[in-house]
This record gives sequence, C-alpha cells and structure tokens, in this order.
Amino acid sequence: MNLLTPQIAATLRTNHDAHRDAQDEGRAEPDPVPVLKLFNPVGAATWIATELAEDGDTLFGLADLGFGCPELGYFSLREIAEVRLPFGLSIERDFHFASDKPLSAWADMARAKGAIFLAEFEFRRDAASKLPRPNRRG
Repeated sequence: MNLLTPQIAATLRTNHDAHRDAQDEGRAEPDPVPVLKLFNPVGAATWIATELAEDGDTLFGLADLGFGCPELGYFSLREIAEVRLPFGLSIERDFHFASDKPLSAWADMARAKGAIFLAEFEFRRDAASKLPRPNRRG
C-alpha cells in the first residue's frame, strides 16, 4: 500500500516549508493540524504527521509505539512502510482520518491519556457531546 497520496505529500511538504520559513525569519513556529495517520492493524503503534522533509522520507509528528508515552519527533516513512506484520499485513494509512485539532493539542491529549487512539476517542467524544440532542418527547 502506498502510504502517501500526492495530495497528502504536498500538504505535508507545505507544512514543512512553513515551519522552516518561520524558523528562518524568527517568527513563531506554526502548529499545523495533522494530515496523516498511520497505524499497525494488529498492534498499538500509531503515528500522526504534520510535515514531510525535502528528502521525501522524514516525517514530523506524534509517534506512539504503544508503551504509554507518545512523543513528538521525526520518523522515517520508508522504515514504517517496510514493517512486516503477521498474516502478511503491513502498516496502514487511516483513509478516514481528519482533524481540526493542531498537533500540540494531539500531543497534550495523547500524553494525558497515554495513547494516540485514546486522544482520538476523547476528541470524538467531545465533538459528539456538542451535537444537538434529538427531542424524544412523543
């Protein structure tokens, strides 16, 4: 499976360029929304990414290998793509992943909850609690 579409790669590169430009110009660094989620379909490892470096391999984002301590940092797309799992499976891209929360919010929530998937659950639960409730009077 191709883990990046051209559109996702372009967005990740744009975020990387904005980050680098802010550093070069001494401005506050941006806090983009993650645009890519990769996961182990038979395990706990999850990665969400906001940037892709010029080398086309180095991603920046939040990595959670399932040990209860998600960390911000850099990780290799190539290495993730080369992981071979039981039953002929490999790391997958979450086709339905979308977020309106910046990476800092993901990092804070994932660290507080101990996992990216628990942060995602909490964000969804919070969003659902803000939906209007149907009137069940009959």
